[in-house]
Amino acid sequence: MDKKETGKKQILLRISPTLWRELSAWAEDDFRSINGQIEYLLTECVRKRKKEGRKSLEEELSEEE
Repeated sequence: MDKKETGKKQILLRISPTLWRELSAWAEDDFRSINGQIEYLLTECVRKRKKEGRKSLEEELSEEE
């Protein structure tokens, strides 16, 4: 991993007010910030995808080299 990959990346995310309220309530239930909740959910989705045998982006890119 190079230096650029070690820090957290910032992104702009636009979501509907309804989804924001749902995520906010869910984050509160799980004692997380909204940012922490979104990161947690994305991480879980990536783990699930890997469990299903799908390759990660890094694996696909390394095969192309």
